[in-house]
Amino acid sequence: MSRRADQSERLERALDGGPIPHDEETRRMLAAAGALRPGYRRSPARVRATKEAMLRAYEHAQNPLKTRDDAGTDDGLDEPEIHREEMDLPGGGHLVLTDIEAITPERAEKTAARIARILQSSEERDRLS
Repeated sequence: MSRRADQSERLERALDGGPIPHDEETRRMLAAAGALRPGYRRSPARVRATKEAMLRAYEHAQNPLKTRDDAGTDDGLDEPEIHREEMDLPGGGHLVLTDIEAITPERAEKTAARIARILQSSEERDRLS
């Protein structure tokens, strides 16, 4: 038997899970064969799920949903009512409160007082600098 045939046989046995040969040349061939083999296996479940998702996306692109003529009516998503309250601040300022919730007089007064305090402390800091 020739040397090349012997190496080939040893390589085949090693690739089939047999004992690993000790000669350097066959080890290099084994390393090269290992480098050519993918390091991971694709999960059949993930391949199937990906294929199904691609087919669903293709089906959706080919047959888009039909729009209704009455879409957006009575679906509870109407534009909310915007509440607005205008107030004069001490010192000549003007405050406009807007909210989707009702603005009570107490809430408006409390907000106006808070804004007035902020403006007053800001003016005092400006005078000191």
